[in-house]
Amino acid sequence: MPRRPSIATAAHSLDGTSQPTNGSPPTLPWRLDIAVQTPAHAALGDLLSYASAGPLPPGTLVRVPLGKREVLGVVWNEPVSLEGAEPDMALKPVGAALDALAPLGEAWRDLVAFAGRYYQRSIGEIALAALPPQLRDLTTTQLARRLKRKTTAGPVAETAESANLIALSAEQTAALERIEAASGTFLLVGSTGSGKTEVYLRCVADLLAREPEAQALVMVPEINLTPQLEARFKARFGEEAVVSLHSGMTNPQRLASWLAAHSGGARIVLGTRMAVFASIPGLKLIVVDEEHDPSYKQQEGARYSARDLAVWRGQREGAKVILGSATPSFESWHQSRPAEGDDPGGRYVRLAMPSRIGAGELPAVRLVDMNLQPPKTVISGALLDAIGQRIARGEQSMIFLNRRGYAPVLACGDCGWKSECPHCSAYRVFHKIDRTLRCHHCGFTERVPRACPACGNPDIAPVGRGTERLEEHLAELFAAVKRPDGGAVRIARIDADSTRKQGALESQLAAVHSGEVDVLVGTQMIAKGHDFRRITLVAAVNPDGALFSSDFRAPERLFSLLMQSAGRAGRDAAYLASQGATAEMWIQTHHAQHPLFMALRQHDYAVFARQQLDERRAAGMPPFAFQALLRADAREQSVAQAFLNIAADQAEALPGADLVTRYPAVPLAIQRVANVERAQMLIESPSRAALQRLLAGWQPLLHELRRTPEGKGVIRWLVDVDPHSI
Repeated sequence: MPRRPSIATAAHSLDGTSQPTNGSPPTLPWRLDIAVQTPAHAALGDLLSYASAGPLPPGTLVRVPLGKREVLGVVWNEPVSLEGAEPDMALKPVGAALDALAPLGEAWRDLVAFAGRYYQRSIGEIALAALPPQLRDLTTTQLARRLKRKTTAGPVAETAESANLIALSAEQTAALERIEAASGTFLLVGSTGSGKTEVYLRCVADLLAREPEAQALVMVPEINLTPQLEARFKARFGEEAVVSLHSGMTNPQRLASWLAAHSGGARIVLGTRMAVFASIPGLKLIVVDEEHDPSYKQQEGARYSARDLAVWRGQREGAKVILGSATPSFESWHQSRPAEGDDPGGRYVRLAMPSRIGAGELPAVRLVDMNLQPPKTVISGALLDAIGQRIARGEQSMIFLNRRGYAPVLACGDCGWKSECPHCSAYRVFHKIDRTLRCHHCGFTERVPRACPACGNPDIAPVGRGTERLEEHLAELFAAVKRPDGGAVRIARIDADSTRKQGALESQLAAVHSGEVDVLVGTQMIAKGHDFRRITLVAAVNPDGALFSSDFRAPERLFSLLMQSAGRAGRDAAYLASQGATAEMWIQTHHAQHPLFMALRQHDYAVFARQQLDERRAAGMPPFAFQALLRADAREQSVAQAFLNIAADQAEALPGADLVTRYPAVPLAIQRVANVERAQMLIESPSRAALQRLLAGWQPLLHELRRTPEGKGVIRWLVDVDPHSI
């Protein structure tokens, strides 16, 4: 179990004063160890001790005093009797217990404790963050009133879809049989359009038919993928059996869904990464769709990987785990490798579904060498012709550009001024629609100046292209093109800017699905997970930036993004046949002979993965090594780096330090954000256990260093275990 402060320490840490006793027994005869949301820099430990008039079972939610506040806490361990004990300090008493709510189970507490240990955070920080925000503010009376309402989702219902199931392909049937016959973790490698969602639905249906009280957790990487999956599950299992959990919900909605899951009433819980911490007492199946997606890695606070925690939770609770993707993460691919020679193979079972449903074919990949195009060409003539042909036939095209705004920078040709952010080491992006310069890192926004602020030149111009400018450019290029009905071409844009208003994303996706849009322009928001039935052409206009990145994971992410984008084309074989069309993926690149594009042309993930894993094995990089980042933020870069370098020196004396490499501190790629300088240090080891031992032993040293003169200038520091980018 995690470290717990002594009675004296806990009492003192609560109000800063000690209360010596005369040896008489305390008036409250029970001690409770409680997890509360204390900041990591306070170094108060994982659990604080309080006195109670009676024993409360572990997992009970209670209100407790913390300083001048009353906060929500979770009773973590079995209560300890204080009868006959002589503590040297008095404990503060527990406040009201929310005992109308069933205690949080042991499996849930184990999950939280493991996440705290592994990701170097306090138990209370993770436990309280996992609870619905509204639960932290409810009184016992309000909670009792809330529980009188319906908090259960209801039974699985017979729906029209569940009564008329589609026939499965041979690959789907084989995958289901393997999942049914074995336990553990499965990696379902299914090409885009192969019917992975139907496999998930059947697995859930089989589980609920076999165990009526069982529950299933189905996770998606992003909120915008939740509505369509929710619709599929409700169509199959009924409206009352399914609840959702994600940060886009209102607090009352999240509380209602959480209570339904916690009570066991919700048979199926759908959610984003936060749902991995939902209290689901009857959990028997976990599905992680698009498991490769970086969105499963939390980037603030406790930087956990929801995918990895899902696997751990499945092992702890005896639940089957299905990881699904057309382009699995290299970590999952490596863990599912078959046994070969002296290699015993991975811990996951790999299931392959390479074929599309309905005899549909994967799109043909066409490479356009931009070196052969006229200078400053945005979209090649051949690609324009291909899009125009689709418009004339009433088909849809999708143009992918992973850069929002009108232009990434505004510049003056006379003096060289650029639209730098005054608070960040980055440029402000020009947004033409509202005539603003907006920093995408700190949010600082200003109106576009009438002239260059440096020299007064009125002729300042945008440099580069974002989705907003590309949308405008396409509208100009296709102004004379007509739809089959004689109407004008309709171009739509989906990115973080166009979907800011509530309900905007749903309405725009509905327009695409209904055929109201001819050309869809967007960022990675549209590149994955969506089932567009009428799109026959997908194009990536500027993907080269990630080919030569300093981040070793950049090629993996680019390949995945492009292959996922290609998967949006030609998903309806019957529609293609009726149109007499073929599905295509066009890629405009200056490096047409790059091995990444060669593998992509063949839709050969296995070849690309093998080549990349061979390189990583030779370089000693994940998944053949284990990494963490130590970050420090300060007003000055030198202060942040000095803190990290001193910390590295102190770590030298820790047990097992010789098994862990600590690289010199360096600035982040975007080193200044909101006037804060950021530095990081990479820590690496071939042994996960050695890395974890060093990080655990390092924590008290870092807390102490933060209090020294060398650490006074540091605003904050954090540890990121298994970082997704470096």
